[in-house]
Amino acid sequence: MVSLRAHLVGTAGCIQTTARIGFLISWGFISWPALARAIDTNAVLNAWFAAQTNLHTWKADFTQTRFIKSLRQPLVTSGQAWFKPPNRYRWELGAPVQTIALRQADELLVVYPLLKRVERYPTGDKMSGQWRDALTLLEAGFPRDRVQLESRFRLSSVAVANGVRTLTLQPKSASARRMMKEIRLGLMTNDFSLLSTELVFVDGSKMRNDFTNTVLNSTIDAKLFDWTPPADFKVTEPLAK
Repeated sequence: MVSLRAHLVGTAGCIQTTARIGFLISWGFISWPALARAIDTNAVLNAWFAAQTNLHTWKADFTQTRFIKSLRQPLVTSGQAWFKPPNRYRWELGAPVQTIALRQADELLVVYPLLKRVERYPTGDKMSGQWRDALTLLEAGFPRDRVQLESRFRLSSVAVANGVRTLTLQPKSASARRMMKEIRLGLMTNDFSLLSTELVFVDGSKMRNDFTNTVLNSTIDAKLFDWTPPADFKVTEPLAK
């Protein structure tokens, strides 16, 4: 999140092509016991999806910590995030804001306010397979239903410790697995609210977000998501052929 390229991935090598997208969501890192029984896993998933039906808006502050193998100390940055189902979100990183990731109806915008620069990425059918998989990984924290989740991820473990339920998901798509090994979600045990996310990359690097000051179902101005680049901003399309 220092720059979106470094922030989104936090590591190079085989995940370099997703460097602009990785910063949006990371997953809770907790030591967990053995794999939960199937019946327990089903109960957890059913309760989680039931809680999602009552979610109309979500906003929170977050602290992002990137663990990069080449650095002795992790990189820590703060930010704010907003989400409105099914797929509208806005992430702001830094103070003053250095990077904004904005999911609109048919595109993803990555904005660098200080540089007056915007990168545009198509979504839906216009997005290539690998980038579509990356966006799917980012939206994993708020699944719409069980069918959608299980079509994209395999739930490898569920664990509870210190009032936090940790779900570990592994992407089913081969191209997604080349980017990330797994995703870990930290959820409150009482209401399944999102506490943390962590992306575990294939080279062992990690990127974690810890959420605080969460507010559910407040009114969010639509203008927060419907942003138009000012005339003096340079707009590029990195995936354009």
